[in-house]
Amino acid sequence: QVQLVESGGGSVQAGGSLRVSCAASGRTFGNYAMGWFRQAPEKEREFVASINWSGGSKNYADSVKSRFTISRGNAKNTVYLQMNSLKPEDAAVYYCAARKLGLQTPVASAYDYWGQGTQVTVSS
Repeated sequence: QVQLVESGGGSVQAGGSLRVSCAASGRTFGNYAMGWFRQAPEKEREFVASINWSGGSKNYADSVKSRFTISRGNAKNTVYLQMNSLKPEDAAVYYCAARKLGLQTPVASAYDYWGQGTQVTVSS
C-alpha cells in the first residue's frame, strides 16, 4: 500500500523557518517526481514546489521562490521542503504528492499519490 506521510509542521513566527518532510513507503519512489502543495482555509489547493526523479530539476511557485527549497533524501523516498522567511500568508496545510512519471509538474491532477497533510501556522 502506497503511503506518503508528512511531518515537521508546526507554529512559527513570521520571519522564522520550518522544514517539512514527506516519507514515502509501499513503492520505490526513486523514479517518481514529488511535489508540495498547500491549502489555506477557504482557498483552493495551490502548487508550492516540485522536484523530478533525479533531483536535478526543481520548480517553485513565484510566491515562495528564493524562500523555499525542495530536496530529496539520498534514498529518494523522502522529500523535504525547507521554508525560510515565513510569512503569515504561508500558513496552510502542506501536502506531499508523488507522480509515477518522473517529470515534475505544478499540476496537482498529474500526481498519483497524496499524503494527509501537515499544518503550518505562521503568526505575525
